[in-house]
Amino acid sequence: MSRALQYWQTFKAIVPALTLIVVVLGTVIAGVATPTESAAMGAVGAVLLALIGGNLKFTMLHQVAMKTTKISAMVFTILAGATFFSMVFTYTGGDEAVEQITEHLPGGKWGFIVLMMASIFLLGFFIDFVEIACIFIPMIAPILLTQGIDPLWFGILVALNLQASFPTPPFGFSLFYLRGVALPSIQTPDIYRGVIPFTFLQLVTLAAVILFPGIIRVF
Repeated sequence: MSRALQYWQTFKAIVPALTLIVVVLGTVIAGVATPTESAAMGAVGAVLLALIGGNLKFTMLHQVAMKTTKISAMVFTILAGATFFSMVFTYTGGDEAVEQITEHLPGGKWGFIVLMMASIFLLGFFIDFVEIACIFIPMIAPILLTQGIDPLWFGILVALNLQASFPTPPFGFSLFYLRGVALPSIQTPDIYRGVIPFTFLQLVTLAAVILFPGIIRVF
């Protein structure tokens, strides 16, 4: 196979999918569409790409619909459970206990921020980001105002930290995606080692936003 043909096949495989990603995320970032609307655009675009590529089949649509239903049911179950947990946690005085503990942390506000970021990062190795956002964050949210922390800034820190949970083993979503598309010759430990630089870059970005809070208000 000639190099030009390889480039052309690579172009056909990457550019359409990359264009779809840019359109979906770009409309959200630009404020043109809401996340729900952009998700609908992504679904329609994915169907069109499958149709153009000749891979659109009823069995595939059925599998996608079933997986989407299962994931949606899982998320709603987690949200319901997180709501019940938060209510019980608050009514039993758990939020006051956490507040008292954080008041005695060394370093004051910055000690609290460092501890929470480290906790979220470690939880990301073993817990899905939905559980962290719906269960762990409500536990510490009331403390933000008592510590004088900007909720917007802290929320962005949490979002950046949760991004690091996608490539971190053993339960990172990105690792499973890569495993599904990688060649058989590429072993799972190779993927684990390969994501280390990307995780490091995410932590550098997180540290930059912590040290320079004004970055989030540039745009």
